[in-house]
Amino acid sequence: MMAVYQTNVVGPLLVSKAFLPSLKKAAQALDLEGMSCNKAAIINITSLLGSIKLSQKNFSLAPMYPYRLSKAALNMASMCLSEDLKQYQILCTAIHPGWVQTDMGGMKAPLPVADSVGSMLKVFASLSQCDTGKFLDREGKEVDW
Repeated sequence: MMAVYQTNVVGPLLVSKAFLPSLKKAAQALDLEGMSCNKAAIINITSLLGSIKLSQKNFSLAPMYPYRLSKAALNMASMCLSEDLKQYQILCTAIHPGWVQTDMGGMKAPLPVADSVGSMLKVFASLSQCDTGKFLDREGKEVDW
């Protein structure tokens, strides 16, 4: 459980901390209105399994306590960062890539990696200050925390 938490929560926070000086500079240097990925952003890759609201509906499909708990914590970290970094005009959001055909998702997953990534890139390009602090799916739809 601790290894999963280290990877899914502590790792992203440390990466964010390491890049924060560069993100602050980018946000100040670019003469763009509001927040966006074109300016400065932290996008955390999360999962529907980290949604507390949805857990009663999807728990039996994948109990996975360590993974679920770590993604719920990452969601909270994303929300906290979004509030903390507003002052610097740095966008922060969490996105669920879908059930993807990866080592973890397996071949039964309906979504090829290229489709998931392509969808997320489109969402990234459309993000604005109204999306900071949100939990989105790969199509940009808001997900319940």
